[in-house]
Amino acid sequence: MGEHFVGNGAGGITIAELRAEHYESGFGIFHATPRLSWRFASTAVRGWKQASYEVAIARKDREETFQVASGTSSLVPWPSSAPLASREVAHVRVRATGTDGLQSNWAELTLEAALLQRADWTAELIGGPPAVDVHAPKRPFRLHTTFLYNPDPSPSPSSPASFSANRQARLYATAHGLYEVEINGQRVGDHVLAPGWQSYRHRLHYQTYDVTALLRAGHNTIGAYIGEGWFAGRLGRPGTSNIWGDRLGFLGQLEVDGRVVCQTSSDWDVLANGPVLNSEIYNGEEFDSRLHDPAWSTAQSTAEAPDSSTARQAAVLLPFPTAELIAPETPPVRRIMKIQPQQIITTPSGKTVLDFGQNLAGWLRINVDIPGAPGSVLTIRHAEVLEHGELGTRPLRTAKATATIHLGGPTRGYEPRFTFYGFRYAEITGYDACRLSDVTAMVVSSDLRRTGTFQCSHGLVNQLHDNTVWSMRGNFVSVPTDCPQRDERLGWSGDLQVFAPTASFLYDTAGFLGGWLRDLAAEQAELGGIVPTVVPSVPMPPRDNERQPMAAWGDVAVLTPADLYQFFGDAALLRRQWDSIVQWLDHGIPRDNDNDDDSDNKKNGPGFYSTKSPQFGDWLDPRSPPALPGHTPTDPFLVANAYLVHVTQQAAAVAACLGETAHAVRYSEDARRLRQRFRDEYVTPRGRLSSDTQTAYVLALHMDLLDGQAQISTAKDRLDWLTRWDAFKINTGFVGTPHILPALAKADMMGIAYRMLQEQGCPSWLYPVTMGATTIWERWNSMLPDGSINPGQMTSFNHYALGSVGHFLHAHVAGLSAAAPGWTSALVQPRPGGTIRWARATHDSPLGPYGVAWRCDDDAGTMTTTVSVPPNGEARVVLLQGVDVVVGSGEHVFETEWRADPDWPPQIIQGAQGKPVEETYAP
Repeated sequence: MGEHFVGNGAGGITIAELRAEHYESGFGIFHATPRLSWRFASTAVRGWKQASYEVAIARKDREETFQVASGTSSLVPWPSSAPLASREVAHVRVRATGTDGLQSNWAELTLEAALLQRADWTAELIGGPPAVDVHAPKRPFRLHTTFLYNPDPSPSPSSPASFSANRQARLYATAHGLYEVEINGQRVGDHVLAPGWQSYRHRLHYQTYDVTALLRAGHNTIGAYIGEGWFAGRLGRPGTSNIWGDRLGFLGQLEVDGRVVCQTSSDWDVLANGPVLNSEIYNGEEFDSRLHDPAWSTAQSTAEAPDSSTARQAAVLLPFPTAELIAPETPPVRRIMKIQPQQIITTPSGKTVLDFGQNLAGWLRINVDIPGAPGSVLTIRHAEVLEHGELGTRPLRTAKATATIHLGGPTRGYEPRFTFYGFRYAEITGYDACRLSDVTAMVVSSDLRRTGTFQCSHGLVNQLHDNTVWSMRGNFVSVPTDCPQRDERLGWSGDLQVFAPTASFLYDTAGFLGGWLRDLAAEQAELGGIVPTVVPSVPMPPRDNERQPMAAWGDVAVLTPADLYQFFGDAALLRRQWDSIVQWLDHGIPRDNDNDDDSDNKKNGPGFYSTKSPQFGDWLDPRSPPALPGHTPTDPFLVANAYLVHVTQQAAAVAACLGETAHAVRYSEDARRLRQRFRDEYVTPRGRLSSDTQTAYVLALHMDLLDGQAQISTAKDRLDWLTRWDAFKINTGFVGTPHILPALAKADMMGIAYRMLQEQGCPSWLYPVTMGATTIWERWNSMLPDGSINPGQMTSFNHYALGSVGHFLHAHVAGLSAAAPGWTSALVQPRPGGTIRWARATHDSPLGPYGVAWRCDDDAGTMTTTVSVPPNGEARVVLLQGVDVVVGSGEHVFETEWRADPDWPPQIIQGAQGKPVEETYAP
């Protein structure tokens, strides 16, 4: 028994990747002085710590070398006194040296700045004529022009030469709406749904493309296809259009070696009557293959006389965007995967349905030319589930989610441009000879770097984790949405707040969520400190939800920056969000003393949530009526005020981290006083809570709201009783669910936690898995045991919030979590239990990959735990058998004694009457 080190200590230290800020590459960055970070590869070198690093920067007019004595390898300051200029290229190399003198390789990165100043833009925003009915869906249109360029010193339009190797052509582009660009008939870039969704009043993302290979000497043609997208399309239910404007426009500037050779202006043409007749986020796309013109963006097309499909008129100049133009750190939305259908189903009514075997967000690509007489139509309807053998479209509500393709022209290669669907099943009408190879599902998502993995010996738990990953993929499409399929698809702040720790383990979310938080802060400022429940903010009549402060939802302004700091160690993000945190706590939360200057509460400091302000509470508790998802057994104001204590304490910690001493003292005192008031209001002297529910006790235990061991012991006993009484079924909603298993772990009730985790009856995490789910459901019983869809109007089969259980799987089952901001130190503390006998997890942190793998052998009575630590990192390893050590880089193996829980499985508490409750957990 004990620890031994694997590896001989030989070999080198390898930097796996060098990055600038949180960009996926160094191309098109929007920082004049970008911070640099490097991650190390796993290594056999034991206990290696960085002592210093060298940075070499080569620029057009200078070369600089810097030697810095520092152990920091993440987000180090730009060392040069000279910031980057717009368009400037710099070649950066970094090498690290350890305390033992061992040096890493040189890691290299080419940086290229985007347009950093608003004055760099000389292009104009252009569009088509105004719509006759601005409230109707807007037909996509194309913009188009030609330009003459010759790279040779002696201009010669007839020269066949292409650009010289030293020429660099860049297209900077964005839109009010969604856009795709072609140059000389070739698609520009691999982004889809660009420029994505932002709070367009405040921030407008633009993209930088390398188009050097697409240009040629002489005449060139550029065209942009524009759709309404999120900017002007219907959003919410019943839906609001034109939230950010009713005029679609495109802004493009094409430069070669910093010189503008083409830009959007009134000289561009509008090409009407293109093949996309209609394209809406919710309803889908209508495409007429007979109008398809593959040469529309080529010089050949411009030479032809206009006809009905290419009718031209001059582009209209529109007001230049008032929002800040930003080249974002958010990775673009891309096609990230292809999936072929697994089977063709004939439904009881005779419909043809393709089953892709996986619920996803994206669309279908047609791989063949589908025959059809002019006037015939191919219709594709999308849905997540089948209900009694037929396509289950009722959860879509008013979203049609339909692709309509008019046949008679080419269809091979067709994909929608300006919409996406959430689906596993696609019903095909109008093509009876459909084969599995005729279509491909294109999975789309913001292209985040995968960082975390998990597996264990329990197959259903593995599927649960896979479902969580797929729900994140399907809902991280430009912004973190609640669902990808129905007439919603909005950036609900509460969903993200509970899921952020799981998301940030699985993927590098620093740029993605950091950008979303910027939008949150901008829109919050417009609302006087209130955090909108959805970001970007979408009005949803009849209630003005954006002006209704909601605990847990609004608390994302405090908790998510803190979560991101723990994962990525970026104090600048905390600083940037600090005003948002203060505005929420000091002005956004409706307090019971806001309008009572004479109250004792006012004199003593900020009070509780005002009972005049409605709250979501423990949303979607399984005992809530289908039509009333907020009517839960847990007092919504107990929930709100528990969160208020918690976030006030968290804000104090953030203030201390930022050196905001006065705020740290004030928020700490507010939290102390509010915690005492919580006890006075909701807790009996012995520790019973006024709401006798799982969620109430979970919040009290998890958020340290109780006073002394006597109250804690009572709360633990009561939570134990409630879980057994409920036969280990989940009776928590959006607020209680993320915390219940971690709270049980914190209270040393791992047997109860594993029993709940392994439960298969409804409601439970594994019930959807047993029903064939491939993503996380919105409701515990989105589908009933008889195969009927839950009758509630809010029934999604791809909703990541309940996938927040992933944090428990990562941090407690596998036992891997960050012990210090940015993973400079990890905590390895596996907590084996239930019937799970092995588990493993990895996380590719800002320093490099951490890993843990453990296995219990019942026969031998041993537990073997393998811990991997990257160079410059360390891990505190805490095992049940008394091991508590700190280890450095390398791979370490611990062999300890193991004894299975003699009380497994925990027993259900039976009522005085009725038949015994059936055991449904997975052994």
